[in-house]
Formats: sequence, C-alpha cells, structure tokens
Amino acid sequence: MSFPQVRPRRLRTTPAMRRMVAEHRLHPANLILPAFVREDVDEPVPIGSMPGVVQHSVDSLRKAAVEAADAGVSGIMLFGVPEEAKKDAVGSPGTDPDGILQRGLRAVREEVGDALVVMSDLCLDEVTDHGHCGVLDEAGRVDNDATLERYAEMAVAQAEAGAHVLGPSGMMDGQVGHARRALDAAGHQDVALMAYTAKYASAFYGPFREAVNSSLKGDRKTYQQDPPNAREALRELELDVAEGADLVMVKPGLPYLDILRAVADASPVPVAAYQISGEYAMVEAAAERGWIDRERAIDETLTAFVRAGAGLVLTYWATEHARRLRAAAG
Repeated sequence: MSFPQVRPRRLRTTPAMRRMVAEHRLHPANLILPAFVREDVDEPVPIGSMPGVVQHSVDSLRKAAVEAADAGVSGIMLFGVPEEAKKDAVGSPGTDPDGILQRGLRAVREEVGDALVVMSDLCLDEVTDHGHCGVLDEAGRVDNDATLERYAEMAVAQAEAGAHVLGPSGMMDGQVGHARRALDAAGHQDVALMAYTAKYASAFYGPFREAVNSSLKGDRKTYQQDPPNAREALRELELDVAEGADLVMVKPGLPYLDILRAVADASPVPVAAYQISGEYAMVEAAAERGWIDRERAIDETLTAFVRAGAGLVLTYWATEHARRLRAAAG
C-alpha cells in the first residue's frame, strides 16, 4: 500500500501552526465603519432589518466614532438622514452647511480629530424626495451632467465640514473628475476621493434603504452597473483613476469577489470592498436562528475580501470585529 509522501495537513495541526502559515491576515486597520446620522432624533433609532445597527443622533455618533478609533478601526463613512420635509428634487440638504451630514462630519472631527479617517457619502439619494442618486430631467430620467453640478457643490460643502475623504457613489459618468476640480478650485487639494468604481444594481441594498429612509421610486439600473458585466468594471476603474481617484471601491462585496479580484489586480491605487446591508442582514438573521456560527461567519466573510485583494473593507461589524482581532492578538 502506498501512502502519501507530501502531507499538507502537517501545516494544519494546531491553532498556532495555522496562525503561523496564514496567507492573509485581517487587521483592525483594514476596517472602515459605515454609520448613519439622523436629523430628527435625540436617541439612536434601531434599524429593523439590520440588528445591532442604528440611525445615530449627533451625540451617539460622537460616541460611536470614539469607540471605532479606540478599537483601531481606520475610518468611518457617514451617511446623512435628513427630515423628510427637507428633501426636495435637487437634494438641498446635501449642500446646506447645516444639513445633517455636514453636522455629523463636524461633530466627528471635533470628537476624534485625525484619529479616524472621516469619510462622507457624496450622493443625492438620501436627500432627494424621489430617492434617486441624481437630478431628474423633465422625462423623469437621471440627468448625468446636471447631477455633476450638484456633486461639485456637495463635495465642497462636505470638505468644508471636515471630511478627509469623499465617496462619490452615484455612478454618474465623470463624477470623480468633476468633484476633483471643484475641490481643487475651492482650496481642498488634500481632500481625497474614494470612487465607487464598480457599484452594481443589486438586490442586497434593501436594508440600507430602510437605514436612510429612502424615498426611491423606481430603480437605479440606468446608472448602476448591470450584474452580468465584468469587463465594464475595469473600464470604470481606468476612467476613475484617470479622473483623479485616490482609492477605488467594489460594491457589493460577496456576490462580486471576482470583480474585486480583477480590480485589485489592475488598480494602481488602494482598493476597498463594501460588505453591504443585505450581506450583514443575512448573516445576522441566520445566526439568530442558530443556523450558522455568527463570529466565524463574520471573520470568514471579511477574510474573503482581503483574500480577493481588498486592502480596506467597509463593514457594519468594523468596531466589533476590530476589538475581537485585538483580543486575539493579545
């Protein structure tokens, strides 16, 4: 009888051995915490479809930012949730210096300074009464170039409120270059842009729409990428980098690991992945029912992004998992 001479199992025998030969390691510095700040509340409001995630008040957002920084998380990405009555067709709260996102940015910077990279979502979907990521024309279609003008104004407002990084997420053609020119003209050359380079029209955004009190009518298929397309993501990458993107992102995460790998292999700038609301909700729901081991599932999914090429991962588990990583490291 012939037995194997090569035995890969030798390197799996103990936890210490597996740890020593691990090819990819997740670190708290890989993590970015997405957070929602809501205008009309004094206390955090739980999000039903995302157990453990809340719409923050400005005060609770301050606390969440401190906790993230203390855990070693690198950044926090803010999304503003204005009062319904303030939403309009052009997203006026997005450029109002006292709009909720700008107030949240100032509060976080006051609280943590540069201890976190403070990021903000550069998009109109949370602040328009129609819920689309852009300005609509007379036929009800998203007007790409009119939207760019609004993005430019929003970029300056967010930079002036203290954002270190802006995340143009609307998938408008030319959005990175337009925002870059506006920032530079206003003297904000040091504010970076993290392009949502490959953002797909996904079924996994549902809980997020609850989180931002979305007013969306219709869908976003005319501007977000079509799920069957992969080569298109590399074209978007080339354009975003040429327009001045400092970082790029793939969103969603798990259903698009192939896209993440392709973007990571081609990108000359750091690459992020966004573990979105639907991914989070699925794990939490299955864990609540006892169908999966929650902590192992979190670790496994986050490691998958790093293995596929992401240097940064936006995840609602950022602070929790960063603490767990630090505890495991001793």
